Amino acid sequence: MIVTVATPLGAQLVARIRELPSVREVLYEPDLLPPIRYPNDHGGDPAFRRTPDGEARFDAMLARASALFGYPGDSPAGLAHAVAVGRELRFVQGTAAGAGAAVRLAKLSPPDLERITFASAAGVHGAMLAEFVFYGLLALRKDARRLARLRTERSWAHIVLGELDGSSVAIVGMGGIGSAVAVRARAFGMNVLAVVRSQEPHPLADQTFPIAQLHEAFARCDAAVVTLPITEKTVGLIDARALGALPPSAIFCNVGRGAVVDQAALTAMLRDGKLFGAVLDVFEPEPLPGNHPLWTMENVIFSPHTAALSQHENERIVELFCDNLERIAKRLPVRNAIDTTEFY
Repeated sequence: MIVTVATPLGAQLVARIRELPSVREVLYEPDLLPPIRYPNDHGGDPAFRRTPDGEARFDAMLARASALFGYPGDSPAGLAHAVAVGRELRFVQGTAAGAGAAVRLAKLSPPDLERITFASAAGVHGAMLAEFVFYGLLALRKDARRLARLRTERSWAHIVLGELDGSSVAIVGMGGIGSAVAVRARAFGMNVLAVVRSQEPHPLADQTFPIAQLHEAFARCDAAVVTLPITEKTVGLIDARALGALPPSAIFCNVGRGAVVDQAALTAMLRDGKLFGAVLDVFEPEPLPGNHPLWTMENVIFSPHTAALSQHENERIVELFCDNLERIAKRLPVRNAIDTTEFY
């Protein structure tokens, strides 16, 4: 296979791809890719522009590729361009767990969707996002801000703290992220309520609910964790009625995609004391407008969609990519193949 690396990547990781027996050539020219803004930045500086000569060289690399690591600008438009130019292209490795959304938004033709296998990076970010969920749950249940104020005031006042042990967490979506949350929840002594599309009991759950019983699971939990990607079926799924099923003492967490949740309803509930707190890594829109109340709410643990970013992220995605290239060479199914009907 001829591999084109279409997103900024360290030299050692490019060398790792070159080592594969199934790879004949790796096309990678760092000067044709945007400079990174932070470690493992797949989009790069949006102000970057290639010269006409650079654009021609980059398109020549895309035209020769049978496999693509990432896609230009980490955007649907970049993916659409790569597919249009890359007539030899047969496999694209996305760098995000929700890479299916980019494939959907690229509006590729049925023949292109048929000839190319797309894979997401699902599972790569699970541990980091699960850790963020529990960072938030602990900060809110242990009243971290109040403890900080007591220390600032040199106050020896005794306060009662909340606990996770014996409480219940409803996890909506039991893929790589949801499963990572479930493993850590069980370690904290929590009861796991899995909300899934299947009717089959999930092995990591104490109880499994089909998605039609989402409200019932929410009514029985002390914390809800949403890990869902964007599809036609998930947009707006966690609406005001679903949020209203949560007890006022519950904490709501979203580490999936912002558009899955009715953000206005969530914000109002947090403001009015109808929810204890929230742990949020994703929003709609992104970036969140600077005047949005979620920025300053004390009962919200907030991350600007950065909770999944680890210094080891690209290492893990490259290992997934290498495994998939070897699977293709052996005519085996790739890991994390994207369903091009539901784009998940």
